[in-house]
Amino acid sequence: MTQPKGLLRTLQLLSTCVAISLVGSLDSWTVPTSNWSFVILCFCFVVTFIILIIESLALQYCFSFSWGDFILCHACYLALFCLLVSIIYPATYVQFLFYTPSWDHAIAATAFCFISTVAYATEAIWILGWPQTGDFTGYIGSLPFLLKMLETLVACVILPFISNSSLYMDHPLLVSCVAVYSICFFLGIMTILLNLADYENRLPISSSTFHLVLSLLSVLLYIGALVLWSLYQFDAKFGGQPERSRDVSCQHRVTNYVCIWDQRLAVAILTAINLLIYVADLLYWACQFSVVPEDQPRDS
Repeated sequence: MTQPKGLLRTLQLLSTCVAISLVGSLDSWTVPTSNWSFVILCFCFVVTFIILIIESLALQYCFSFSWGDFILCHACYLALFCLLVSIIYPATYVQFLFYTPSWDHAIAATAFCFISTVAYATEAIWILGWPQTGDFTGYIGSLPFLLKMLETLVACVILPFISNSSLYMDHPLLVSCVAVYSICFFLGIMTILLNLADYENRLPISSSTFHLVLSLLSVLLYIGALVLWSLYQFDAKFGGQPERSRDVSCQHRVTNYVCIWDQRLAVAILTAINLLIYVADLLYWACQFSVVPEDQPRDS
């Protein structure tokens, strides 16, 4: 392992470890976004530690997939994960704390999350400066990857808000919205893994057709989820709550987390954002699908 990479790995492990300790030391296990931040930081630490062991033992050459693409994907994803924690954790939890030792710990945790963000972003920029040899397939950094990464990241941000089961358990149709978020998230992760492992070319259909069908399915699912979530959460005819002032949890700042109505609104906004990203993904693959057949040679 080269010296710059070793220093970055050490900084990543130390900063995430300290952030995990600070977040875990707070009595905030009833706060969904705090639990989500803790899980994300633990995931970053474990993945980075595994990669450190693999590279220290030179085991990366035993894998059939592109290691360069994998660690670049790892750096990009974890940089954005830590950035999201640095924003969401203080916005949805720290601001509700008073000036107590807990507040100091939460601010310190946010600072170390930001340090982790810088460390992972620096690694990604550093890897992009490497010579583009056989270790890179060119998928990471392409528009399809960026769209898939944004789709899965937004889905990850939705997770802490829907971890409050009281938002949807009373309505089966709202439960189906949660299913949509989960299904589309796993489909996006599966697509990225297929590309990294270069298994996409082994599918019985063309790559553009596969992505077009997947994007169309995701768009339709997200349209349904957005309509159902908006109706059953904010329309009084369907038992929703159209006004924030009617939510008891929003009337008094006696809690240390985002109130219920704000959680509903956050899910609706994030669903709309992800729908726009999926539409952009669909348009891209629709263009690719219309271009590819013209470039392929016709059978005689």
